[in-house]
Amino acid sequence: MEELIDIYDSDRNRTGKTIPREGAFLQEGEYMLYVLAIVQDAQGRYLITQRSLDKHWAAGWWEVTGGGVLSGETSKQSVVREVREEVGLDVADQPLEPVYTYENVDLKGGDNYFVDIYHFHLDVSKDDVTLQDSEAIDCMFATWDEICALADEGKFLHFSRLRQALEAEGVL
Repeated sequence: MEELIDIYDSDRNRTGKTIPREGAFLQEGEYMLYVLAIVQDAQGRYLITQRSLDKHWAAGWWEVTGGGVLSGETSKQSVVREVREEVGLDVADQPLEPVYTYENVDLKGGDNYFVDIYHFHLDVSKDDVTLQDSEAIDCMFATWDEICALADEGKFLHFSRLRQALEAEGVL
């Protein structure tokens, strides 16, 4: 089934335009919306997943859970759905306010978007995680130093933005 996304303006208002996510090329002033979820366990470690090897971009790299906001969804609804789909955890009863938001503009690539980053503190273990086969092949709860080491190897997505989010929260 084709995933549709809403197009937002530079003020993050829906424009009323909906397009297929696959192959989307956004013009100046057009944005899509993504969410990322930092899931931290009771020991202070972060849940990270290893991308499936058949991904056309960054296959096998490590990341936090997240994805695109579908047409008709809010950022909050999307982060709950993405966490449930990708790692099988329920965050619906958690505070659902982004801790950090950023904007990306790539007019040449047509890749303009906003990203809302959420931070959840859950009393969970690896046994509680159920990976979505099409998204990830492995997961672990990693310390910040372990994530930094993966980033140093060039194998961790969104690292600088995650660091910025945690710094903005006063965590780092």
